[in-house]
Amino acid sequence: MKILIVENEIYLAQSIASKLSHFGFACEMVPSIEEALQFEVADIILLSANIPGQNFYSLIEKFKDSIVILMIPYVNDEMVTRPLKAGVSDYIVKPFMIDELIRKIEHYTAFRQLQKEVAFYRDYFCDSLLMPTYTIGTKVSFPLIIKSVSQRAIDMCVVNYAIHKKFAINFVSLYKTHNYKEIFKNISKTQLTYIVGFETLRREEKEECIKAFKNIPVILACLGGDLHNFKNVFEINVKEIAQGFQEDVLSVDEYIKTMILRFEDKYPDTELSKRLGMSRKSLWEKRKKYGITKKK
Repeated sequence: MKILIVENEIYLAQSIASKLSHFGFACEMVPSIEEALQFEVADIILLSANIPGQNFYSLIEKFKDSIVILMIPYVNDEMVTRPLKAGVSDYIVKPFMIDELIRKIEHYTAFRQLQKEVAFYRDYFCDSLLMPTYTIGTKVSFPLIIKSVSQRAIDMCVVNYAIHKKFAINFVSLYKTHNYKEIFKNISKTQLTYIVGFETLRREEKEECIKAFKNIPVILACLGGDLHNFKNVFEINVKEIAQGFQEDVLSVDEYIKTMILRFEDKYPDTELSKRLGMSRKSLWEKRKKYGITKKK
């Protein structure tokens, strides 16, 4: 990682560079803004705020995609507020301990990496899931149950709705926990919560969930099972799924999981395993693998 130190006090710049080199950073030192502007690439800029007679805002603009930490002699509006608004990541008051500087560098490096990952997953997720085929409208009563044989179709509904309403989504998986009551304690009453695996609960557990989430912005994904007499159920039919996924091919695991969830309440295990071309033991093993609870 390359650090550009812009500091007219040569001994101070050398001291900072020497200490940072012990942490594996490659440092370049320049005494003026003009010389700093000659560089094209730097991961981090350590910029002195008190270089006489020089305006550092052009440097901040050029390296707006880098981490810029302003080294200042004292804190006031001119030294801190304006530079932060202009794009500086943070500031540190001279003299400072090198450990304090390292903490700031590590924090903003991790933060920038997280920003990139979030942007990637957001763009990929939205591009792959935003299809106008699956919409649940804007007037929704909560909790809402979305039923389908396709998890992706439900995902599309939720993403479309959340983006249209500008909601952040909290994600909870019932496949990962057997103590479903624990999730009740952490459900946000102000943000949208998307819960998958609703079909793994028994009838009485489903009813308890609905009561617990009354008037709370929760969407429950259900891939099968009995929802008779449940209110606020939005079902995506097979025809819509076929139209939406006409260019997709399910993996073997996705197909088997979908078939088990769709038909296990219609056929006994003997018949279902026969139709899937496997033994009853294999069917039980698949349920365990996919986190599917046998309906009673």
